[in-house]
Amino acid sequence: MQLRTLGSSGLRVSPLCLGTMTFGTPVDEADAIRLVHGAIDLGINFVDTANVYEGYARYLGSAGGVAEEIVGKALRDRRDKVVLATKVGAPVGPGPQDRGLSAVHILRELDASLRRLQTDVIDLYIIHWPDKYVPPETTLEAIEIAVRQGKIRHFGVSNHSAAQLCELLWIADRQGGPRVVSSQIPFSLLRREFQNDLPFCEKHGIGVTPYQSLQGGLLTGKYRRGQPPPDGSRVAEKPDWVWELDDPLFDRLEGIESLAEQLGVPVAPYCLSWTLSQPAMTSLVVGAKRIEQIQEAVTATEITIPAEHRVLLDALCPPPWQQPDPVRGA
Repeated sequence: MQLRTLGSSGLRVSPLCLGTMTFGTPVDEADAIRLVHGAIDLGINFVDTANVYEGYARYLGSAGGVAEEIVGKALRDRRDKVVLATKVGAPVGPGPQDRGLSAVHILRELDASLRRLQTDVIDLYIIHWPDKYVPPETTLEAIEIAVRQGKIRHFGVSNHSAAQLCELLWIADRQGGPRVVSSQIPFSLLRREFQNDLPFCEKHGIGVTPYQSLQGGLLTGKYRRGQPPPDGSRVAEKPDWVWELDDPLFDRLEGIESLAEQLGVPVAPYCLSWTLSQPAMTSLVVGAKRIEQIQEAVTATEITIPAEHRVLLDALCPPPWQQPDPVRGA
């Protein structure tokens, strides 16, 4: 795979990133380690995890840490082969300091992540969610401390809007601290709310690493109108994590699948290829239970979506409204 540069960081990463949210349950430790090793063998050099990930056992405020421990074991003798990302900010307990973006929480959780990951430095430390109770200046000061200590190399954000990214860049310029280099957002053909933020990221050197690019498995072709969800699917195992399978959704899924069939390619890599071609897209975070799913996802890098398909896809899955330009007419 041809590597891409992650924003202004200079890090070169594969266009696919192995996501680890399901590590623990339903993907047990042995299978998860095999997935990590298999992904590296396929050319994937980017691994994404979080301090709260523990698979389907996860609930708001649970301690997490399971996925980080598994990733640490998997990378014990392969650490130099990957760009490693983890996250901070989501609740990891019931206490007032067990969540958010205060310096106390960030620096404490960073040390815990380093221990679990069995590494002395994290390449990309990601703010998992915005925290309206903590000034961003305070958060960035904690990030700068971690950078100066040599515990993280770069930082990114997740679930932030372009307006929030703009504020972080402005504060970094004013304070002379580290700049945000990546943005992880939910983004797929079926979910394009952040579409109009992408040009901002491209302009300001922020690499986009979206999650849910296959929308919880909806864009894999496994779900059929009038048929029960297949065994082992996310709808069957964790239905509250997936949208309702109604007729309007199937209308879109069947339309997308028919376009993929015209190119003679599976629908999953077809959809991933479309996402990879969007502005600022650097690496798609893709989870898997089996190595075959990763192998199929890798083929997305070899697919080109024709211009006429893009028009049809916009009709099937419309982008959000964008203010027209009365001067230029675009």
